Amino acid sequence: MGRYFGTDGFRGAAGVDVTCEHAYKIGRYLGWFYGVNSSKICRAVIGKDTRRSSYTLEYAMAAGIAASGGDAHIMHVTTTPSVSYATIKGGFDCGIMISASHNPFYDNGIKIFNRFGEKADAKLIAGIEEYLDEKILPLPYAKGEHIGRSIDYIAGRNTYIGYLISLAAHSYKGLKIGLDCANGSAFFIAPALFEALGAKIYCIGNSPDGININDNCGSTKISALQKLVINNGLDMGFAFDGDADRCICVDERGQVIDGDGILYICANRLKEDGALNNDKIVITKVNNGGLLKSLKNRGIECEICEVGDRFVYESMQKGGIMLGGESSGHVIFGKIENTGDGLVTAINVCETVCEKKCKISALLKGYVPFEQVNASVKVGDKFAVLNDERLKKAILSANERLLNKGRIVVRASGTEQVIRVTVESESGDLAADICKYVCAEIATI
Repeated sequence: MGRYFGTDGFRGAAGVDVTCEHAYKIGRYLGWFYGVNSSKICRAVIGKDTRRSSYTLEYAMAAGIAASGGDAHIMHVTTTPSVSYATIKGGFDCGIMISASHNPFYDNGIKIFNRFGEKADAKLIAGIEEYLDEKILPLPYAKGEHIGRSIDYIAGRNTYIGYLISLAAHSYKGLKIGLDCANGSAFFIAPALFEALGAKIYCIGNSPDGININDNCGSTKISALQKLVINNGLDMGFAFDGDADRCICVDERGQVIDGDGILYICANRLKEDGALNNDKIVITKVNNGGLLKSLKNRGIECEICEVGDRFVYESMQKGGIMLGGESSGHVIFGKIENTGDGLVTAINVCETVCEKKCKISALLKGYVPFEQVNASVKVGDKFAVLNDERLKKAILSANERLLNKGRIVVRASGTEQVIRVTVESESGDLAADICKYVCAEIATI
């Protein structure tokens, strides 16, 4: 990770850590890098989520691209995966998404995709960071007829919706589906999609006002969707995060099916269809250990990588693996996407329900998750805390208490100044106690 960009882009408090000047300069660099530097005109596509600061960052980014001679095609409010898709489909040099994903409204961020719809590589990010820190010469401004343009590209969003509809092989007529759109990017795309597929939908989190994104709703605050499903007798529910690259499910009983449960359902379906290459999927080191064991009982192996959908995707590419994901709901289907897409995930779950002609809860037969407790602690310098001897001693003590019947993972967040703690054990009480102890130790550092 660089000074500005983490595992999932450049993210922080809008107007403080992520400013219009940052967005303008990143646009300047991208417009130059893919334009004059490559002896052509840069073509970039930009999307944003619903938070208030996204509008200023979007236009600052477009201005920077145009000032370097590039053309900025603006998709307006849309999802992160739709930008990835549009970049590929429209033959753009790069895609940019203005979003802080599941973070609160006062944060914002910038995600960059290459022409293949993949997260930007380290070399490009390093160049951008050097430019932000004024470690390279000033870039030339375009002049006269070479000055770039800002172009409306709402058609890219509509093409993406059509693409999603094409992924479904079944009609969802007769299904009652709840949608929590997190007052974010999916607020009109998700309802339009599932209505077009024939489902009767019940929506919450679909009235964004610029400051209510992820506010007691969405994939990180699932209780509202649980109530919606139970109170209306729905077949299932799907909750997305602010930019809709995550999806968490709720079954007909109101029980949560997180990314691990979704991976179990989809891995079994792909294996039965003969579409799970080498009968293997990719998971991260903090996915539930019960997933690994339960899939092994079904003849499916798990390759383990570092935390972050970027690392999941890279591992899938290297191994030719068709499915991978995280507990948080980032799930990647190798044949049809290059990044996680909550809407694609929801479609795949619905397709499985339609094929099996059963309740969604029945698809979890054979999945036995381990007791797992997760927590996050805000810190001043996450890397200094990770290397502190007091934390190392606390982790050693925790492992001694687990007695090889569980595990603890302590890591720095890739997007926030926090330390994340995951404890897994045969005893939920023990896991909770150990997690509380380690978090308390972190708070003293």
